[in-house]
Amino acid sequence: MKILIADDDPQILRALRITLRAKGYDIVTASDGNQAIAAAVDTRPDLYLIDLGMPHLDGMNVIRAVRGWSRAPILVVSGRTGSVDKVQALDAGADDYVTKPFSVDELLARIRALTRRGTGERGIPVVTLGNVTVDLAARSVSRRSTDGAQQIRLTPTEWQVMEILIHNAGKLVTRRDILTSIWGTEHAEDTGYLRLYMSQLRKKLEEDPAHPVHLITEAGMGYRLDRTKMALPVSECVDRLPESSGVDQ
Repeated sequence: MKILIADDDPQILRALRITLRAKGYDIVTASDGNQAIAAAVDTRPDLYLIDLGMPHLDGMNVIRAVRGWSRAPILVVSGRTGSVDKVQALDAGADDYVTKPFSVDELLARIRALTRRGTGERGIPVVTLGNVTVDLAARSVSRRSTDGAQQIRLTPTEWQVMEILIHNAGKLVTRRDILTSIWGTEHAEDTGYLRLYMSQLRKKLEEDPAHPVHLITEAGMGYRLDRTKMALPVSECVDRLPESSGVDQ
């Protein structure tokens, strides 16, 4: 598996190159944004580790450029700890975010998790929610109408929320589980962001966003995708979130 590491800190580049090569990964490095894009085009890596604060072209623009032609997982490794930076990176197309300093064990765990997603270990269903069809494999959403199918654009973070709900269709998924899965444990209490994304998803997917029938809020606990309203069954998934053990506080 080939990993592209883009970071302007030579010590981090060297440490990650040594550590990840010792784990059997094929490593390509870049010290600025322009080099990162050139290396991405030349080597077509299977996964990216991208710093945000690089010279010449920052990491946010690298993410957007890569997402123009690649679906390979992108893990941001950055010293920026603000929620705004994390949300912007995820919306630009990143799949996960780790803040510096980080533990090697955590980084390796996140790489393994992203690798599992990219190699199809999860079920990849197509579901129909009323007149809306969500195809996880094709990363497409369309709405049927008398004028034909209309494509609906979801942001990368909206896709992550939908993937979690679809793979756990019919089950309560706590706010904590969703927040931790997407943004990490340090944001397990940031429910405001999640409410915003759920509101946007309802506007895009529900026929009447004010009275949703698919994306259901379980008051004080979390959210549930109502599978009784689905026209197509959801495939069983081997990589579901753990069963909730109680009310999300």
